[in-house]
Order: sequence, then structure tokens, then C-alpha cells
Amino acid sequence: MVEKFNPAEHDLKESLIALNRVSKTVKGGRIARFAALMVIGDGKGRVGYGLGKAAEVPEAIRKGIEDAKKNMITVSLADTTIPHEVTGEFGSGRVLLKPAPTGTGIIAGGSVRKVLEAAGIKNIRAKCLRSSNPINVVKATFVGLSELRTAEEVAALRGLSVEDVKA
Repeated sequence: MVEKFNPAEHDLKESLIALNRVSKTVKGGRIARFAALMVIGDGKGRVGYGLGKAAEVPEAIRKGIEDAKKNMITVSLADTTIPHEVTGEFGSGRVLLKPAPTGTGIIAGGSVRKVLEAAGIKNIRAKCLRSSNPINVVKATFVGLSELRTAEEVAALRGLSVEDVKA
């Protein structure tokens, strides 16, 4: 049985990726509101993102954190990097993630960098292709990270040994 992740039991780091001021025009004028894109992670392979919308900035951030706790995923890590190259795609956003040797650091743009730092990845190269919209870039990064599989996971799925999978 898979154990359910309880965000309250872990030390989660929060990061604000984008704060967007939006306005709605009504009969009496304009109503200004805020949308906050948040990322949280424990630095050990668990990461989540959320979008919160409210009339005040702190309330939008709080809602974004609550939404991020509901959208947590577990990332397959190979030491301090990812096990293989992957491209994540969401809407018009596309993100290329490549493993890197120890000492490289995180070579990535702003939105992708914050997601990878929250996940606990230390050595990686990333490139945003097509869209630079922070929401689509973050979602594309999450699609790519959720597609990662270690050799052990693939071997278990196929019923083979790890050596057979790597060959």
C-alpha cells in the first residue's frame, strides 16, 4: 500500500514564483485582485505548486500554498540530479530537463529554478522552449518531473533485473 503524504509532518519550503495583478471591469469601475503562483517542497524529492487568487496579496499567497499542498508529487532522483533527460509539455510551455554531473549546479531560468530547488535537485540543466508564461512553464516542469523513472522503477514495472534494463 502506498502511504499518503501528509504535508503537516514535513518541513516545507515555500517560494513565490509569480504575483499577477488582475482587474475586472464592472458597472461601478474596476475591481483589482491578485493571483499568486506558489511552489512548495521538502528538498528531498517532494514538490507541489498552487495558484491562489484573492483581493489581498497575503490571502492569495496563503491560498496558493494550500493548493500546492494538494498538488504534491514525488520526483525520482538519481543522487543530486535526475535519472534521464525529459521534456515536459503543458499548453504552449515546453521545458527540457537534462541531468548534469556533480558540481554543475542548477542551470535554469527563474520559474524552473525555483521548482527544481524546492524538489531538492542540485545538479541539472534546463531550458524553457516556446512559452515563457510562468504558469505554463511551472506546469510543464511538473509534467516533465512526473515522467521521470529510475532504472529500479522501470525494472520493477517490466519484471526484469536492473542490469537487463540498463543494457
